[in-house]
Amino acid sequence: MPDRRTQIADAALAVVSEQGLKGLTHRAVDAQAGVAVGTTSNYFRNRAALVGAAVDRVEELDRLLLQEGKLEFPTSAASLAEQIAGAVMGLAGDNAELTRARFVFALDQPEVVADGHERLVTALAQLLEAMDIPEARARAEAVSDYGDGLALHLLTARKGQVMDRSAVARNIRRLLEG
Repeated sequence: MPDRRTQIADAALAVVSEQGLKGLTHRAVDAQAGVAVGTTSNYFRNRAALVGAAVDRVEELDRLLLQEGKLEFPTSAASLAEQIAGAVMGLAGDNAELTRARFVFALDQPEVVADGHERLVTALAQLLEAMDIPEARARAEAVSDYGDGLALHLLTARKGQVMDRSAVARNIRRLLEG
């Protein structure tokens, strides 16, 4: 069982995913977490602290998902494209609640998620450089943009539609290889 701070942060993510930031109140988080009224405010005194904890939890969960995926060092653009396609499909599938919360934070408070996004793009660019893929930074940004856009569409305009993972991998490969 997670510690109380983690339990509250997870509940905050669920509230944001379902109701947006306007629904994020200490009482709503208390109810979502199934704790006594006032518990959330004991751990996070104000709304800014609660939002900060939820954003930090998004990044922590992202790291855990990457570790859980046991990604191997790709040997080609095609194998990297397959791995990224799987990750993007997971964002809109099994991890849709987390992705919705991430988008809410990104749209409402872009400066809060900008650092995490920059770390992701930089890590991908470094990987592309290690694979001797030219224009690594520009390609990393393009892949990130495509992944974010596709995840957003799968959660909204294309909600419920099945997306062909191999088609996603082909699109990502085109972005990697130019």
